[in-house]
Amino acid sequence: MNAAIRALVRCGLTEKITPYVIFNGYKGLVKGGHSIKKAGWEDVRDLLTLGGTVLDTNDCSYIKTHEDKLNAVKNLYENGIRYLIIIGDNESFSHAEIIQNEWNDLIQELINSNSIEKPDNDDDIYPLSVIALPATIDNDIAMTDLTLGTCTSLQRICEALDSLESTATSHQRCFIIKVVGKRCGWLALMAAIAVGADCMFIPERPPPFQKDIDITWEKEMCEIIKTKREKGNRKNIIVVSEGATDKNLNPITATYIKEIIEKDLNIDTRITTLGHIQREGIPCAFDRFLATVQAAEIIKEVMNSKEDDKISILIGINNNMLTKIPLSESVKLTTSISEALSNKEFDKVMNLRDPDFKASYNAYMESTLFSSNAKKLDEENCLRIGIIHVGSPAGGMNAATRAAVRLCLNRGHTPVGIFNSFSGLVNGEVRPLTWQEVRGWTTIGGSKLGINRSQPTPVLNSKKLYKKYNIDPNELIDIGLIAYHLQEQKIQGLLIIGGYEAYSSLYTLYEAKSIYPSLCIPMVQIAATVSNNIPGTEYSIGSDTALNTIVQACDHIKLSASASQRRVFVVEVQGGNCGYLSTMGGLACGVTCTYGPENGISLSKLKNDIRHLTRRYKEAELKGIKNEGRIIIRNEFTNSSTYSTKVIAAILNEEGKGLFDSRTAILGHLQQGGVPSPLDRIRAVRQAVECINWLEEKTRENKKVSSYKEYHKVSRMNDDDNKLDKEAYVIGIRGDKLVFTPVHELIKETNIDLRKSSQHWWMKYYPLIKTLSKYYYFDANDETDIDYLTNETNI
Repeated sequence: MNAAIRALVRCGLTEKITPYVIFNGYKGLVKGGHSIKKAGWEDVRDLLTLGGTVLDTNDCSYIKTHEDKLNAVKNLYENGIRYLIIIGDNESFSHAEIIQNEWNDLIQELINSNSIEKPDNDDDIYPLSVIALPATIDNDIAMTDLTLGTCTSLQRICEALDSLESTATSHQRCFIIKVVGKRCGWLALMAAIAVGADCMFIPERPPPFQKDIDITWEKEMCEIIKTKREKGNRKNIIVVSEGATDKNLNPITATYIKEIIEKDLNIDTRITTLGHIQREGIPCAFDRFLATVQAAEIIKEVMNSKEDDKISILIGINNNMLTKIPLSESVKLTTSISEALSNKEFDKVMNLRDPDFKASYNAYMESTLFSSNAKKLDEENCLRIGIIHVGSPAGGMNAATRAAVRLCLNRGHTPVGIFNSFSGLVNGEVRPLTWQEVRGWTTIGGSKLGINRSQPTPVLNSKKLYKKYNIDPNELIDIGLIAYHLQEQKIQGLLIIGGYEAYSSLYTLYEAKSIYPSLCIPMVQIAATVSNNIPGTEYSIGSDTALNTIVQACDHIKLSASASQRRVFVVEVQGGNCGYLSTMGGLACGVTCTYGPENGISLSKLKNDIRHLTRRYKEAELKGIKNEGRIIIRNEFTNSSTYSTKVIAAILNEEGKGLFDSRTAILGHLQQGGVPSPLDRIRAVRQAVECINWLEEKTRENKKVSSYKEYHKVSRMNDDDNKLDKEAYVIGIRGDKLVFTPVHELIKETNIDLRKSSQHWWMKYYPLIKTLSKYYYFDANDETDIDYLTNETNI
């Protein structure tokens, strides 16, 4: 919420809009007076790291009477407020809509009672516009994929669950964790996926989990726990949404679950209610980004509207794109979901949730739930699926591997771990993975299979992928050896998890299929790299973990910089030739500016940035404001031969002339993170499940057989290329969908020289960094100071 307030005020001021802030929610709006204040630039300083809301909040009981509405409208009208921006939940939006719909009548009533002055012309009574910015940790607002606070709340929940793991394991206990969510189970579901919970109860899908089995949910839960204990589990985790019910809407409480487990299984069981800890804490990177760009979009809507227009919209996010939705439609649909729950229309509720919710639920059920009654495929349809990590470590690799392994075992496939990348394959470091072996991998960073940059020797056109890069010959593995060992291990499907090296390896294997028939098996890559530079996906696994690490580090660095009041830190982040981390990190951290590969560094840019820093520090001096420390983020590859991090810091030191100094901070491999972020874990599980589904489907489509000798025989006898799989795919997040794209098509959108995708969706938000850093705004008395401060007016 605070990040949204900051962006609304600063973007508004830049566009010459006068922003007002209203304290204590509707209570402050009704009360008026000091509860409604103009906001200046410095009023919203240092808000990015604060949880909750600096405006304070209250429930909607203060706006329910007619008298309350009259007072609210009077205060809005007397302050000349034409646009009411509501940051809140569905109930808040409903009351704002009522005020808007009754605006003219309430104004007329105030005029008739002489509470406000009658305008000279009735046309001077302007309409009230309402713009909603959804902010609720329940994530229960319809027509938007995410609401502000949801991801931060999920992070708090996962931190608590991660900490409980060791206690539960040490004492061999079962822990039941109660999380918020009266009408929406998003948090419970995503937390269960992120930690690999044994059972999960949400309002949308009452138990039992397996529909085709005649069993009570209590017995089914006990069977799941018992089966996992028999397989070697020393602990159990159960996540319960506060609104969870059975099919008859009887509440499923943590206390009742505890009683059942202790009675039927005699397992020491404890309950943990996280309570309001889920609401607080430092906002995560994605929430800061989302709040900032949504707030900027609201200001854009205000600027684009005509003076007499009446706006009633909700600014949401769908398919990774900001959306403008009629507020009444969102309010109506959100209400209808609650009504459907009350009417036990659970299938309808699932269909009304965003597509990702239902897909995530199915992914959880298939990859985590284990029952002795689980249906396995016929033996002839079971596969040996190889899983390999290639490139550099990234948060979420192990989570993807665990999900793939357990889903394979549930269905009767054999998941084969290929250790230490392609070099491990040719050295025989290959063996089947067991259910228990991947226990706990969800929360572990790095790569449990082992990872390096070894790649197959390029063939044909794939040589261009290695252009301009000096690859250690020891890292190139003969493609023939790879083909031989895949055949020897009887691998019938290959799941590659990794970054650009995995991408180039996949393309090489794709091209080599025409040379080595044993490579004609389904192959798919899950993009996993902190750089987020893989074509075919908007987010790679590991990039969110890296971004959160950058934000946490910059928050700490900023404290150090602010303590001295005259320090600028130049922070170097990773990303290769891709500026995702520098740009998104800059938005989430509130930096002065960023230098990335997409826009580069030049003398003129450095000159303008130094002017800006000089103006800001002198401005604070003249006004008697405590100076804040500042950060500049630089991508590691940006003009590295000339403008290194050290050189930029030295130039700032020299040009600061005592007004400010500069230091460097190189985050390095710290960005690979320790515990993967919840978003990375969820994305990893979703993609792993879809990949196993895809490998099965491709095998059926191509009428594969399990013996490679038979593959060769079919090819020789019939010369039928359709019998052989000549494709290779990358799974990617595109909007709210997971899309499989052939690697030979992705080459068209690959910048081979720079080893990255040619599509940079995040760059459209880059200008916001400077807007929020006061490059384009001057206070009323600043104009006269500019010549005195910098001898420049065109900053």
